[in-house]
Amino acid sequence: MLTIYGSPQSSAGRCFWCLEEAGVEYTAKSIDFRAGDHKSPEFLAVNPNGKVPALVDGDFTIWESLAINNYIAEAYKPELLGNTVQERGLVSQWSIWSVADLQAPLIQAFIQLVFVPEPKRDASIIEKSFEKLPPLLSTLNNSLADKTYLVAERFTLADLNTSFVVAICDAVKFDLGEYTHIQQWRERIAEQDSAKRYMALCK
Repeated sequence: MLTIYGSPQSSAGRCFWCLEEAGVEYTAKSIDFRAGDHKSPEFLAVNPNGKVPALVDGDFTIWESLAINNYIAEAYKPELLGNTVQERGLVSQWSIWSVADLQAPLIQAFIQLVFVPEPKRDASIIEKSFEKLPPLLSTLNNSLADKTYLVAERFTLADLNTSFVVAICDAVKFDLGEYTHIQQWRERIAEQDSAKRYMALCK
């Protein structure tokens, strides 16, 4: 039995989704940051960074969400990583890009719009974050122009990891209306059984 630490509504969400896609049984343990659970000796033994997510599989422990998803896929559903060395390279490319490039400005805006009270929000941070998004989203949109999914013609970890980040656009109310291919891709992904199960966990 695997144990995932974190909440489906947090950055651990992509790991919950990956577990659902891999079809493995798992238990979830929430971490109450306000109560200081993340600083407890018990949790620090799991993740010395005091952050979620973290995954325990038997006597093996791993943290960092992309690394966790790679491990889940490798161990329980390898086709999510690609069937050839080229596919595996592209899955890695999009997964890293989604976090290193696209997620950064989205998180900056998310912090301001979700966690900072309106009177204290820094409008310049939001504006600068939003200015960075069009070229990034255009890169993704153009890449999907003649594809059903990002790599090969099937759902892979590239789609899971990247669409998880794109969903932050909804939370910060960034309009994706002009990115037709992204919208169609997201609609296809939303029909995945694992996506439906993951969304149910978030309610």
